[in-house]
Amino acid sequence: MAEHTPEHTIESWEGSTFKAAAIGPFKNLDKYSYALPGSSITVSGKLFLNELLGLTGSEISFNKLPPKQSMPFYHKHHKNEEVYIFLSGEGDFQIDDEVFPVKEGTVVRVHPDGERTWRNVSNSNDLTYIVIQAPAGQIEATKTNDGVALKKSVSWVNTVV
Repeated sequence: MAEHTPEHTIESWEGSTFKAAAIGPFKNLDKYSYALPGSSITVSGKLFLNELLGLTGSEISFNKLPPKQSMPFYHKHHKNEEVYIFLSGEGDFQIDDEVFPVKEGTVVRVHPDGERTWRNVSNSNDLTYIVIQAPAGQIEATKTNDGVALKKSVSWVNTVV
């Protein structure tokens, strides 16, 4: 479970059809950590959004890996594929026996069976990234017709300026 320090408060908003949260700048992700179940390993700089936002179809996490650090384990999934979206920094990503560089703008999709790990190769910059997990095979990759444009003029209500 993700944890946060008492001095870090998460601002949040909730309505009948949404939940929102302001977690703060990505540079402060080190305030969060994740204890790997069944292990003594704790990963700093990781915040899962499932419980925070009440996600029901995916898991999303924000992550920060300090310079010259590596994930301390390989992992794979039973059902979920993962998409890694790199926002800043430079690193190496390993899936099975393949290693390739990652940096800002790199996007990686990993099949549930892919054994993965990654590292930050920078001497001075954090490797910051978002990970999205969802059950593999549940969405048709070529379909974008789930969204529906409404015939309604945009009107900003209850706006504080």
